[in-house]
Order: sequence, then C-alpha cells, then structure tokens
Amino acid sequence: MIAEILKAISIILLTMLKFIFGPVGGYGAGFSYMLTVIITIVGMMTSVILFTYLGNFIREKWLNKIFKKRKTFSKRNRQFVAIWKKYGIKGVAFLTPILLTPIGGTLLLATYHTPKKVVISYMFVSAILWSFILTALVYYAGDTIKAFIPQDAHPEEFLYPE
Repeated sequence: MIAEILKAISIILLTMLKFIFGPVGGYGAGFSYMLTVIITIVGMMTSVILFTYLGNFIREKWLNKIFKKRKTFSKRNRQFVAIWKKYGIKGVAFLTPILLTPIGGTLLLATYHTPKKVVISYMFVSAILWSFILTALVYYAGDTIKAFIPQDAHPEEFLYPE
C-alpha cells in the first residue's frame, strides 16, 4: 500500500513538470486508467495552483536574481507573446498540456495578469480533457505494443541476443 502511494506521489511530482509523465508513469506503474487520469489531473493542477499564487514571487525573488541580464525580446519571449496574441487565455490553457509545461503555461498566464480564478478554471478544464485523451492513447499504445512481445520473453534476450 505504501509503495503504491509513493509511486502515485512520484508521478504527481513528475506531472507537475511535464504533463505526459502522468499518463506514461501511471501506465508504467500498472495503475488503472481512471487512477492515472486522476493522478495526472492532480499533478498538473498542483503545479497550476502553486505557480498561480506564487508565480510573481518566484519570478521576482528567484528568477530575476538567477537570470539578471535577460533579453526583453528573446526568441522564447516572442514565442510566448505570439501564442498569447493568437490564442488568448483559452488557447494557452488548451495548449499547455501538449505544447507547454504546466509551469510554463501558468507563468505565461500570470505574466499577462490573468485573474487567478480564470487561470485555475481554464487549466482545470484543459487538464481534464487532455488527461483523458493522452491517458487513453498511452494505454492503447502500451497494450498494443505488449501484444507483439512474446509472453515468455525476457528483457535481457532483447538486449543481449546470442
């Protein structure tokens, strides 16, 4: 039981950094489809809530000290502005799980002073939608790949053929 909880917590922590780690980690850990969806949503939303409320503090206290001389018009900043102008709040929230990281999408919305309730609600809807879709794709692909591997095969046979 404790091992399962530790697996879930580690997947949540990884999902806070990159969304796809939730579905892949849940499948790899042998969790059910719904548990993987829930873990993925919790991971993304933990990151979103944390950076929604602490984003400005983190940017002012840590990032500005670490990166003192930053270009205002860097390539990355231009990409963020282009995404923001083209898609707006809903688009950024929708694209965050697949193109951005939960941290990146949240900080982008915070940079443009999007109201916290709006950030959390749109990101929550996006997390639910993409969690179901990506988890289904990972589980389908994983099961399909497993079907091609012989049941009596050992991994070392693939790594060190005779």
